[in-house]
Amino acid sequence: MRFTDDLEGEGASMSRARTSAEATDVAPPATTTASPFPPIGDYGFLSDGEVTALVAPGGAVEWMSVPRMDSASIFGALLGRHAGSFRLGPSDREVPDARRYLPGTMVLETSWGTSSGWVIVRDVLLIGPWRHDRERSATHRRPPTDYDAEHVLLRTVRCVSGEVQVVLDCEPVADYGRERLSWAYTEDGYYQGRAQTGDGVELTLSSDMRLGFEGGRATARTLLKEGDQRFVALSWGEVAPPRTYDEAYERLVWTAHHWQHWLARGTFPDHPWRSFLQRSALTLKGLMYAPTGAVMAAATTSLPETPGGARNYDYRYTWIRDSTFALWALYTLGFDWEGVDFFSFITEVASDDGLQIMYGIGGERELPERELDWLPGYAGARPVRVGNAAYQQNQHDVWGALLDSVYLHGKVHEHLDERIWPLLDRVTQEAMDHWRDPDRGIWEVRGEPQHFVSSKIMCWVALDRSARIARIWGQDEAARTWAAVAEEIRQDVLAHGVDERGALVAHYGTDQLDASVLLAVLVRFLPKGDPRLRATVLAIADELTVDGLVLRYKPESTDDGFEGEEGTFTICSFWLVSALVEIGELERARFLCEKLLSLAGDLQLYAEELDPRTGQHLGNFPQAFTHLALVNAVMHVIRAETQEAP
Repeated sequence: MRFTDDLEGEGASMSRARTSAEATDVAPPATTTASPFPPIGDYGFLSDGEVTALVAPGGAVEWMSVPRMDSASIFGALLGRHAGSFRLGPSDREVPDARRYLPGTMVLETSWGTSSGWVIVRDVLLIGPWRHDRERSATHRRPPTDYDAEHVLLRTVRCVSGEVQVVLDCEPVADYGRERLSWAYTEDGYYQGRAQTGDGVELTLSSDMRLGFEGGRATARTLLKEGDQRFVALSWGEVAPPRTYDEAYERLVWTAHHWQHWLARGTFPDHPWRSFLQRSALTLKGLMYAPTGAVMAAATTSLPETPGGARNYDYRYTWIRDSTFALWALYTLGFDWEGVDFFSFITEVASDDGLQIMYGIGGERELPERELDWLPGYAGARPVRVGNAAYQQNQHDVWGALLDSVYLHGKVHEHLDERIWPLLDRVTQEAMDHWRDPDRGIWEVRGEPQHFVSSKIMCWVALDRSARIARIWGQDEAARTWAAVAEEIRQDVLAHGVDERGALVAHYGTDQLDASVLLAVLVRFLPKGDPRLRATVLAIADELTVDGLVLRYKPESTDDGFEGEEGTFTICSFWLVSALVEIGELERARFLCEKLLSLAGDLQLYAEELDPRTGQHLGNFPQAFTHLALVNAVMHVIRAETQEAP
């Protein structure tokens, strides 16, 4: 099948794009100031399992790092308009008429109508057949598959009617916008150039458009008439880039079919929300670093949680706390292979001395944080940070997250390798030794440590799951000991972490609420009908929300090391959907889930937070934790609806 013959898709693609206000029915502010930065939720996301990229609606790649997802950027206009970008599109239009992903793929399509014609641009990070047959890969630590990243960003453009002047403008700036490069032709003619970064990454730009070079800027301009088509490919690494449009098209189709075949392995309910589950699955796969199986929390660094504020962090790492939710989502949707890969990564890094809350996607333990003072930040939000100092924090939920992952993995596969036992024994002992101590909590607050209730609950999870596993393995004495400590933790939480309303609170000694205690419902901390669970869920739904969307806590009453407001946390809102289902409030859960899904961007992607006043996405993007919570919430509602149906 030729995607260019997908006339029905073209018609859909040419339909008028909705604005954010139209999509969400949110009234715009009374006064607005134009910004050169597109809204965070409007970016398109590309991935090949080793590199990710964000594409602005205007056709510019504004974020991309090579040779790994967490490397220094070569296109960094997302954090400073001088820091590199790569645009392909019509010369006289920035705002597209429509965007979509080719169904079931990570191939992004952007369409523009001009006064003289229509053009369609398709963007993809190419994936091809496995190529490490003669010598083994130096980076892959998981079992080989049938496919591999080709290290090529491919962009194609086609004129579907009339005629359109098309421009190409590619200016990579390495080292997060600090190192300007210089292009040089590689051969006779004007169709390929090469540039090299200071750390030795060689970039090759190949096209069937005539390229011109001015230092580090590569440009081309051509008039396309109906039926004309062109390509440009930016490559790095060993795989040769395409040199003709036909070759480029063939490799785009191979990649598209790869994504469709991968998605077809999943199990998705026949439901109107099916497309959100599929896009979340593709996004999570795109955030998985293929060589190790690590799930990266987000593709970006330093996108602000508060407009213009300082809550800006690097999320290009993997958090142990994501593991339970990631495995649950992957196994629920039928992607067992990916679940095994991530579980293997988690147990691999956890086998070292001392369990950290987070690691690099290659298993790195040290993630020193620094500020890039030459970058102004997204829409002026400074500082821009790389690295994340939170890796040094003590967060006591980490033991429960890991052991819940072990338990979940064992349930799904009805087997656990006995080599897991020393890890389980060690991590369980750490939870027993430290559950009485204060910590920084799930939100990594940088104020004074507290006795956070969600941390205590996750310590209970650690002991409870270890006791269950011990019973399966016939370790009855250990099971009795661990179950007794689990009950001790539960009674301590109920004695000191419940307020006069009967609701679980943020930490001991306060009556403030914290959305993280919704985990008590999801991890079965109390029996399903316990009135304290219901009181907790309804208190958060009624008191810790803005227009129905959930805050993680009230910043003015929490010493998190920062000042100012923040948006509502989308993961917490999806947690509330799941929790409402659990306490029998299905109608309320369905209403909130519909609202959250309506606030997705036109590509069904989510950042970390939502501004309840404008519907704009805030924080790093796309956010794995949000999409994991979406899968959990949507499946909760669908399963409850199925049980309710006559």
